[in-house]
Amino acid sequence: MNRADFPSLADGWHYLDTAATALKPQAVIDAELAALGVDYATVHRGVYAKSANMTLAYEAARETVARFINAQSNEILFVRGATEGINLVAHSWGNATLKAGDRILLSTLEHHSNIVPWQLLAERRGAVIDVCPLTQDGRIDLDAAEAMLTPAHKLVAFAHVSNVLGSVLDVPRAVALAHKVGAKILIDGCQAVPRLPVDVAALDADFYVFSGHKLYGPTGIGVLWAKADILAAMPPWHGGGAMIDRVTFERTTYAPPPARFEAGTPHITGAIALAAAIRYVENIGVAAIHAHEAKLVTATREGLRAINSIRLFGPEDSAGIVSFAMQGVHPHDIGTILDEEGVAIRAGHHCAQPLMDHLGVPATARASFGLYSDEGDVDALLKGLTRVTRIFG
Repeated sequence: MNRADFPSLADGWHYLDTAATALKPQAVIDAELAALGVDYATVHRGVYAKSANMTLAYEAARETVARFINAQSNEILFVRGATEGINLVAHSWGNATLKAGDRILLSTLEHHSNIVPWQLLAERRGAVIDVCPLTQDGRIDLDAAEAMLTPAHKLVAFAHVSNVLGSVLDVPRAVALAHKVGAKILIDGCQAVPRLPVDVAALDADFYVFSGHKLYGPTGIGVLWAKADILAAMPPWHGGGAMIDRVTFERTTYAPPPARFEAGTPHITGAIALAAAIRYVENIGVAAIHAHEAKLVTATREGLRAINSIRLFGPEDSAGIVSFAMQGVHPHDIGTILDEEGVAIRAGHHCAQPLMDHLGVPATARASFGLYSDEGDVDALLKGLTRVTRIFG
């Protein structure tokens, strides 16, 4: 894992906030600069050579994403991020499918982006939301989910990896439980795709979403994958250019997926840079990244456990993420003091307020790792926390 590939770390910064957003390797920066500069042209419209070349590069990015998660390219939709992907499903599939009395199953640990769109959908359609509890060590309790699911449930939406606890969902079992009662299942893969091998064909979920910026790519680009037959039956969400077949004032017909869901000029340079990020990750290997982060998680949890005032959250085998609280010290104060030591962590509710309520805290401090993280980052974190304990007695 080459820290020298990441310009942000050139000053020795100890960056432990990768779960919020990953730093960008120079290869991704170069790819986006080239796409913004000498290579730039619009896509899908021009007959001139640069436009044709850029169209090829944009669609090649779709192929790269498809290969990365073992999908078909016509199942890959480029969106602004996982949030937009979930909202797209809620508006297009949800509005067309759900009716009053239908049920949606979420879990206690979901990010707000996997809660609020479903609440809005439930309000529009008269549906009901159920919440699956967690196990004692902070995993989605699939035994409880099995007991809760009924034929009235039309959708299950779970995180593959919790952005707070790092707990990993048994996706195949969750999918099997949803399908057993005839429900579709959406998996939020934002924290999983950068650190776990993901094969959507093998997982057999119906929808899978992730964001580019957590995968060492740029902001403003993300991916919604869905099974081809589901996409084919979904109506458009946004209307405009590129998503049409034929427009008249009497009637408009629509393009097949994925174009049907990509109205307007897309984030061309973002897609190309995301493909560069995927190639960078593939060169290292997602399994190698996961093993690397697992060692750092173990070292961090051991170090934190030695500080008596610290309460750890989540399972021992959390994936790349460690959340904790220190008795008598607000996480914002922890984050501020660590920043003075050159260590960046996240402090707050992490867009997971229902989970904070479940944990009985207003916020946590969260250290999250990336492929560029190393033992020096862990040492700096623990040293900084020793200073926090001294300051607060």
